Amino acid sequence: MSLMLEGVSKVVGAETHIHPTDLTLDKGTMNVLLGPTLSGKTSLMRLMAGLDVPNTGRILWNGEDVTGQRVQDRRIAMVYQQFINYPSMSVYDNIASPMKLLGIQKSEIDRRVRETAELMKLTPMLDRKPLELSGGQQQRCALARALVKDAGLVLLDEPLANLDYKLREELREEIPRIFEKSGAIFVYATTEPEEALLLGGNTATLWEGRITQFGPTPQVYRKPVDATTARVFSDPPMNFLKVQKQGDVLSFGEAQTTPASGPVARLADGNYVAGFRPNHVELARHVDDAMEFRTRLMVTEITGSETFVHVDHHGERWVGLVHGVQNLSPGQDLTVYLDPAHAYIFAENGDLVSAASYAEAA
Repeated sequence: MSLMLEGVSKVVGAETHIHPTDLTLDKGTMNVLLGPTLSGKTSLMRLMAGLDVPNTGRILWNGEDVTGQRVQDRRIAMVYQQFINYPSMSVYDNIASPMKLLGIQKSEIDRRVRETAELMKLTPMLDRKPLELSGGQQQRCALARALVKDAGLVLLDEPLANLDYKLREELREEIPRIFEKSGAIFVYATTEPEEALLLGGNTATLWEGRITQFGPTPQVYRKPVDATTARVFSDPPMNFLKVQKQGDVLSFGEAQTTPASGPVARLADGNYVAGFRPNHVELARHVDDAMEFRTRLMVTEITGSETFVHVDHHGERWVGLVHGVQNLSPGQDLTVYLDPAHAYIFAENGDLVSAASYAEAA
C-alpha cells in the first residue's frame, strides 16, 4: 500500500499554494508535515484526500490513478484542529457513524467500535455524550471515528493544537502506538519541530509551498540539506552568521577564528554561512576552542527551568536557550559562546556543505 504524488501542484488565482511536488508514502508509516503557518501543509493534505484537484500532476494509490476520484470513494479519514463530534449522539454512535453510512453489518460495527474504543481508552465513556467528556477525550473520540473506518490513509491536521499541554503530551505518546497497530499511512501536520521529533517516523519540511526535504525524522533534523530546512526544523529558528574560510582557518564575525578541521578542511576558500541552534548558545566557555561573541541583550523569556535570551549581534538577532533562570537586564552587554562542533556550514546559496560534528557522529 502506498500513496504517490507525481508532479502535483496547486494554484489558486495568482497564488501558488503547492509547487510541483513528488512524494511517496508507504504502508504503516508515520509522516509528519512540518512547516510554519501558510507553508502549504493543509493544501497538500487536501490534495492527498481528494478534497482539491491538482492543477498539474497525478496522485496514485497502490499504483492506481485516483487524481479525479471523489473523496467519498477513497479509503481516507481526516481529523482537524477543530475536532468535530455529534453532540446529540453517544460516543458509541459517534464512532459508529461512518460505518453506518457505509452500510456495514451491525455486528461488525459493534466489533470495530469496541475494539477501537479500547485502543483509544474510551470504553468506559461509550454511553456518554461528547460534551460530558474532557477535551482530550473528545479528541480521542474524533480520532476513533477516523480509525474505525479502516482507512488506508489517515490525515491529521494539527489535531492537538487546541488542547492544553498535559493533554497534548498524553496524545503525542499515544498516536505512534495507535498508528503502529492500524497499519495505515498516517500524515500529521504540525508547526512544532518538537512535536515532529516526538512522533518520529518521517518528516517532510515545507516552506512557501515546497517540500525542502523528506526522510527519517532524526536525519532531517541532524542533517538539513539547506538553511531553509534548518530554519524550519528549529524552534526558535536556527541562528546564522557569515563566515570565511582561508586555508586551514575559519573566521567568524569579530575576528573569531577556529581551525578548519574535518570535512570543513576540504572546502574551497571563500565565503559561507554558519548556522547554530539556540540550545547551543552558552553563557560560559565550556570547551577550550569555544568562539566568543559580544552581543547586546534585547529581552529574556523565562520558561521555568530554562531561559530564552534574545541578543543583537551587529544588527543580527540571535536567540539562545540556556539552562536555569538567568538574572539579566535588557540592554546590557552580554558575551555568548559557541562550540564550533555545533556549527553547520552552508554555501552562500543556502545549501549544506558541512553538518555539525555532533550530527555527523550521530
